Amino acid sequence: MQETATTPRLTGVAVFFYVFLPFALGHYLSTLLRNVNAVLAPDLMGALALTPGELGLLTSAFFFAFALVQLPVGIALDRWGPRRVQLAMMLVGALGALLFARGTGFGQLLVARAVMGLGLGGCFMAAVKAVSTWITPSKLPSVHGYLIAVGGLGAASATMPVRLVLDYTDWRGLFAILAGLTACSGLLIALVYPRKEEGKSGTAGKRGPLGQALREVFRAPVFRTTASLVLIPHAVFFGIQGLWIGRWLSDVARFPDDAVAYLLYMGMASVIFGAIAVGMITEWAGRRGIAPLDVAAAGIAVFLLVQAAFVLNYKPSFQLLSVLFTLVGTITGIEYAIIAQSMPRELTGRAATCLNLLIFIGAFVVQAGFGLLVGLWPLDDAGNVPAMAYRMAFAVLVLVQLPGLVGFVRRRRSQAARAAGEVEEVQAVPT
Repeated sequence: MQETATTPRLTGVAVFFYVFLPFALGHYLSTLLRNVNAVLAPDLMGALALTPGELGLLTSAFFFAFALVQLPVGIALDRWGPRRVQLAMMLVGALGALLFARGTGFGQLLVARAVMGLGLGGCFMAAVKAVSTWITPSKLPSVHGYLIAVGGLGAASATMPVRLVLDYTDWRGLFAILAGLTACSGLLIALVYPRKEEGKSGTAGKRGPLGQALREVFRAPVFRTTASLVLIPHAVFFGIQGLWIGRWLSDVARFPDDAVAYLLYMGMASVIFGAIAVGMITEWAGRRGIAPLDVAAAGIAVFLLVQAAFVLNYKPSFQLLSVLFTLVGTITGIEYAIIAQSMPRELTGRAATCLNLLIFIGAFVVQAGFGLLVGLWPLDDAGNVPAMAYRMAFAVLVLVQLPGLVGFVRRRRSQAARAAGEVEEVQAVPT
């Protein structure tokens, strides 16, 4: 645990209950609300007569608002600390959920969904800021892994558990309950998080103007290389698994709602195992001299193969494909670790903020654009989007992601060729 003159010592148990648990609860609710429309889509489309394009835009509004708030939240966390910032943000998120519960039309729900994204946009960053204040740096990677696992639990809770809750209430009642839980989460943080003098360390002033900080991040070769390879697949992962995998299971595989909820639950739960596996594989590869970016490239190649199976309408196992998409897609989270390991310490926070901004803007474009694409096809006699619409939409996604992987492979071959040439030159020099 990091200590300063104004930071009293806390036991490990106290850190867990007063720091980790309250902020982890906020992150849990954020991921739950981000993904819940995948299960609620039939209810929303039936109640409001939404088209696929409107459903995609409605759900993706969360991502757009989430992206917009990233930079302001990062600055606010440095200036005022996670306790005060999260209290205000969680109350805004609760307001958005309550407005969604009371919305009567597409426009009202769109605004409410955006307000939710604004309020919940700082949950993960605030959690990282809080635990980084009270936990020693050597333990941070494992704690960050636990936070990701909690996010996986939130995503899993947005599936089959939500479907079970709908046996006792409708989607409006569900959002009213979630609004109350979100507000209580913010109040819990305000009540139990250890109070300390925040914003007086001068770190914000040392970082320079925001524009200059962003230029430093984007000029860093490792940031550009990592983003060119992983950013678009990460946006595809977020945008598709939060909504369209569920619709694909319903429209193409023709599974009933309960089966869709169960398969989404299995897929979201696999995030936990996927995140753990990515860390273990990366460490194993590192001991053998394999760089994390190479691990990411291999994982993204497999991720593209899974999406290609959607394009080919691989019928032998639609269930397996739906789970594999989420399981393999967790490889995209490796970019945070790559940036943290490879960039100067003073740039890692800003780099993570920039990544969040770009990822969630991309997820908004993917989720809304996918809905517009599948909406170009008329519904069949059963009221479902035809399989061809999904095949073409997934084909577009594969084509968009492919240049990043091809470019990385070309750069690696060029680097290997240059390294081989340098070795030959050294060997040719007479001794």
